Amino acid sequence: MKTSRWIAPALLLLALGAAGLWATLGSKYEKAPAVSYVLLDGAKFDSSQWAGKVMLVNFWATSCTTCVKEMPELIATHEKFKAKGFDTLAVAMSYDAPAFVANFAESRRLPFSVAIDNTGEIAKQFGKVQLTPTTFLINKRGEIVKRYVGEPDFAALHGLVEKLLAES
Repeated sequence: MKTSRWIAPALLLLALGAAGLWATLGSKYEKAPAVSYVLLDGAKFDSSQWAGKVMLVNFWATSCTTCVKEMPELIATHEKFKAKGFDTLAVAMSYDAPAFVANFAESRRLPFSVAIDNTGEIAKQFGKVQLTPTTFLINKRGEIVKRYVGEPDFAALHGLVEKLLAES
């Protein structure tokens, strides 16, 4: 019966480990990474400025036909929700020529912030994003609620944005 004296301490450690794991998992969502970025106009920002907002972070490229196709829907989504605490950041991939990105943003009159990820660091921080478009929806607490690879179902996206905006 010498082994039985180890069972209670082992069960206690197992229970404490599970409780600790549960405490660290507190939310069902992953925290968005802390990133810094530079907009087309040279202004420097970081993700701490997203606090209290619902954010849509879209990785895209001017050479990506799906990205170009979905851009009017991204614009419409931004315009629909921007007055309610919603914001959008379009992150151009590192391989996209800055001049092409600037021309696209200007000619399409993009109403949201556009950053060029010239080092690839932002894409790396968001889980090594390689496919475009890849879009992340982040809640007011800075948690990634949804990741879309390819063009989202915008009606469903709008419903989720409305739900997230209603959260306190």
